[in-house]
Amino acid sequence: MRTWQGSRIAGLGYYQPPRVLTNEQLSQLVDTDDAWIRSRVGIQQRHVAEDQSVADMATVAAGKALGAAGVQPADVDLVVVATCTSVDRVPNVASRVAANLEMVGQAAYDINTACSGFSYALATADHAIRAGAAGTALVIGAERLTDFVDWQDRSTCILFGDGAGAAVLVGADEPGVGPVVWGGSAQRGPAIRIEGRSPRIEQDGQTVFHWATTALAPIAEEACRRAGIKPGELAGFVPHQANLRIINAVARDLGIEQAVVARDIVLSGNTSSASTPIALAKLVERREVPSDAPVLLLGFGGGLTYAGQVIRCP
Repeated sequence: MRTWQGSRIAGLGYYQPPRVLTNEQLSQLVDTDDAWIRSRVGIQQRHVAEDQSVADMATVAAGKALGAAGVQPADVDLVVVATCTSVDRVPNVASRVAANLEMVGQAAYDINTACSGFSYALATADHAIRAGAAGTALVIGAERLTDFVDWQDRSTCILFGDGAGAAVLVGADEPGVGPVVWGGSAQRGPAIRIEGRSPRIEQDGQTVFHWATTALAPIAEEACRRAGIKPGELAGFVPHQANLRIINAVARDLGIEQAVVARDIVLSGNTSSASTPIALAKLVERREVPSDAPVLLLGFGGGLTYAGQVIRCP
């Protein structure tokens, strides 16, 4: 297998379950209302999986990405799935997706850095291609967070939804995925938890909000610097869809009025590792960002981990 100077995204796809849970419907389950939810996190609705597993949703999103890229499943030699909500331990989700798509001989692994997972997965797949260990990779973020929601905890149950997003990554002599900036604040890791044998999502929202609104802009600026551009040259900004106030604050601090900023949080809620690829796929689907234009991806959350890179829009 030949080595490449880098990689580029050749196609994107996403899947969201058909069941939609609105704020009004949620207010029948817990003491909350539409105005309260919108004012704090900006969410209007979220999608909830019923019969669809994490692997099921990942497979549909992957199939759409392969079709958009014009790539056959047999041509994929690496599958990477970012998820923190798979109930099954073995086989991993990546292997289940490969089996569902009738792939043969591919490498397949899962990665769990929660909400930053897609950017971590994209970086590791890019590194594999640069090293000559892969030529074509399928990178997926897929989550079924509603399995872990306490529907009586109004501080968390309003936030989360289900879905999957996928990207096909191919070798390229002119890199379309910039250097990753990744790291974390492990001491603050307990601020977001899914722990134990019968886990529920627990979160210290104020800790996460303060960290995100103070730490992320410099990380985003460094990702731009490593990609050889300035924030003012970005055509798009696709952060993890955690909270509309966080998204707006980081975009403001970066001074990127010219960029299209993804705000899929409004219609999808927080889908953890799936949020960035879903939001990116929707921007491309609506043709809001020109092909080959620079777009900053920025994942952050549970851990507390972060990862960001500038990509060229497919």
